[in-house]
Amino acid sequence: MDRLEAMSVLLAVVEAGNLSAAARRLGTPLSTVSRKISDLETLLGAKLFSRSSRRIVLTEAGQSYVAACKRILSDIEEAERAASGEYKAPRGDLVITAPVVFGRLHVLPLVVAFLDAYPEINIRLVLADRVFHLLDDHVDVALRIGALPDSSLVAIRLGQIRRVVCGSPAYFAGKGMPETPQALSSHSCIGFDGLTSANGWNFLAGTTEQTIGVRCRLVVNTAEAAIDAAIAGLGVTRVLSYQVAGAIRAGLLETALRKFEPEPWQVSLIHGGQGLLPLKLRAFLDFATPRLRTALSGASP
Repeated sequence: MDRLEAMSVLLAVVEAGNLSAAARRLGTPLSTVSRKISDLETLLGAKLFSRSSRRIVLTEAGQSYVAACKRILSDIEEAERAASGEYKAPRGDLVITAPVVFGRLHVLPLVVAFLDAYPEINIRLVLADRVFHLLDDHVDVALRIGALPDSSLVAIRLGQIRRVVCGSPAYFAGKGMPETPQALSSHSCIGFDGLTSANGWNFLAGTTEQTIGVRCRLVVNTAEAAIDAAIAGLGVTRVLSYQVAGAIRAGLLETALRKFEPEPWQVSLIHGGQGLLPLKLRAFLDFATPRLRTALSGASP
């Protein structure tokens, strides 16, 4: 039995959720996948899966063995990259993730410039408003907005972004500029599902946050739609500072309630950071970090 191949098949089954899906992903007959798993279980003298349902569930022994397999295969992959020269010249593939709007405004232009500077590196840029697991999703670098949980990942702080309340000059001229969060009760609000509740927005009251009831006449699921509606004069909305920096500079929107804003959110680049970094990753981090810090310093009106 090729033990490393069997480990790779095992990880494919875990990622896919069942044997059939893993077989399709690998382009391998189901019987072959099943046999390799059975051979591993025979070698270990332990069951790796509970097969009581269509979706496999790892046993306690299986959980420990899968974690070990990930470490072993990762070490082998790193050794192969070092032997092939990946640590001597910046080349190869990178997978990068970022939130949709921030990624489109700031990460994509940076990636285009990076690829022009490093012709032997290829990038897969995934823009999505969800948190990817770097190891499980095979991601090299992720841009994260918000507090980071304690983990073994390495975080590079880039700056901060704020949650801002804004509306068009024409709207505020007609309805008045709210001086306190409570004044929003007399304003038409535009809710953005990705950031705010349709019923209440959080503001600072001294050193604590409190929720203020709002009346959202429109609720949308993208920041761009909320911003467009605010520019059109429908009401006030709450979005992230970088999302409206351009509209504010152009005089299309104005911010309100600055002194009541909640604590800003950190923006970070995170990566695995264990062992010797591949030169392609180090090159990207060195290229991206100062540029993103500059972009954030100018994206918080």
